[in-house]
Amino acid sequence: MSTATRSGGKVVLVTGGGTGIGAAIARLLAATGDQVVICGRREAPLRAVAEETGAHVVVADVAENAGVERVVADTVATFGRLDGLVVNHGIIHVGRVDEVTPEQWDDTIRVNLTSPFLLVRAALPHLLAARGAVVAVSSVAALRASDGMAAYSASKAGLLLLTQSLAVDHGRDGLRANAVCPGWTATEMGDMEMAELGAERGISADEAYRLATAIVPQRRAAQPEEIAGVVAWLLSGAASYVNGTVLPVDGGSCIVDPGTVALDPRVSIDLSPRSPE
Repeated sequence: MSTATRSGGKVVLVTGGGTGIGAAIARLLAATGDQVVICGRREAPLRAVAEETGAHVVVADVAENAGVERVVADTVATFGRLDGLVVNHGIIHVGRVDEVTPEQWDDTIRVNLTSPFLLVRAALPHLLAARGAVVAVSSVAALRASDGMAAYSASKAGLLLLTQSLAVDHGRDGLRANAVCPGWTATEMGDMEMAELGAERGISADEAYRLATAIVPQRRAAQPEEIAGVVAWLLSGAASYVNGTVLPVDGGSCIVDPGTVALDPRVSIDLSPRSPE
């Protein structure tokens, strides 16, 4: 009998579970009684989360098929089943369409889209047996185009349709598949990006967060735990009839009409021309 069966919790595999949103998801699921498997390429952060949560660690590169197969096999061998899969890994190559190299494009698609396909494909027999659930962590960049995010946005938009295809193909078999689209989130990666933005503008990282979220209705970035709460709900029985949904978790940024931003007295817009590269 598996540990999950004895404890009554689900067995959930979380990719990218060593930091940021993935670590927050692992903490929340473990706190509510689930058996959590976390994987990633860097062992040290995974071990730190495991010490805190009791999560089972698999060090593997899920951008490679061998790593995918090993993670799924290890999970099932350890716990005897797999009830939930959280696809929460990805990379960013910044650049416009004419700036992104073919190698960067291929790398982004391989990690952000092909890898989730391989992972879902390997896990599917076990998820179907458990009548389980998949949650893909995409991005608001999949819903709205941004300057210099061509490869990332395309890959994350593809992830949404992959998730919805899974929902359509296997909803009749009892599987649910949904996606969340976080906006700016105060993670290690977010902090690094804000530090870079702050350095460019001559402001602090905290001020950069305020700048980046100036037109977000809630006027702040998300905390990782806020994204984790939505993911945990989508994995739970409380969301038993939620399937194929794309849920922005962005403080309302996607509903803002950009044509009215200039009318908001709280927002200052820089009209100076972009300097040539």
